[in-house]
Amino acid sequence: MPVPDRPAYLRIADTLRERIRDGDYPPGARLPTMARLRAAHGVSEIVVRQAIAVLRGEGLVETRRGGGTVVRARPPVRRVAMDRYRAITRPRAVAAGEASSGAPPPPRTTFTHDQRIGWDEYRLDRVFARTHADADLAGLFELPVGTELLRRRFVFYAREEPQQISVNYLPWDLVGGTPVADPDREPWPGGTLAQLSYLGHPPTRVEEAVRARMPTPEESETLHMAAGVPVVAITRRMLSGPQIMEVCRDIVIPADRVVLDYAIDL
Repeated sequence: MPVPDRPAYLRIADTLRERIRDGDYPPGARLPTMARLRAAHGVSEIVVRQAIAVLRGEGLVETRRGGGTVVRARPPVRRVAMDRYRAITRPRAVAAGEASSGAPPPPRTTFTHDQRIGWDEYRLDRVFARTHADADLAGLFELPVGTELLRRRFVFYAREEPQQISVNYLPWDLVGGTPVADPDREPWPGGTLAQLSYLGHPPTRVEEAVRARMPTPEESETLHMAAGVPVVAITRRMLSGPQIMEVCRDIVIPADRVVLDYAIDL
């Protein structure tokens, strides 16, 4: 049985997508008008709109009121590796191969390390609340359901642009009444790694589970995401010896802004 021809709107989307990827339509360039696309392909306006909707759903273009359809600028992609945790915990002079000058190193966290930004280019929105472990969190912590926790939701900004959301949890009996439970102390140099060390439980192991999903409407709005772009969602546990000290559910990053690098020594 012959395979039916692809619908006209998909053929038009294929042509435009190829020209975008070849650089014929660079980031910021306008696509041809509806009228020109209709004439070039001999189709109705409805078919052209369907083709544009496919590209918009893939995150390749955006439609601006009064400005036509424009190729989206590709955000810079940052590479995130597991060794970023080691880079923060070891002395900066050793990590950078620098001679020690006696001056304290500038503050930083894994986020500022990943983004390659200074402390003055970093901003952190935060909301703290006491809560209780549901079945999923209890399983991750290996604690009873209902265990009291501190919930901290952060939005991370680099140069005033939102880049990442994380929601992490710490046992309340560990942090209650300490500076770690005070949102006014954020951002804390060294982040959660330094906070756990301050509490007497320096992390010795970090575990991460990575999955991809579509963002919630709130995540998409907060991170200024284009339609059709998924997120990388990382569930993290920090352990000190055998004890699970922190669970992050989840670290959320737009998938078009990050590459996750993992290395395994064999």
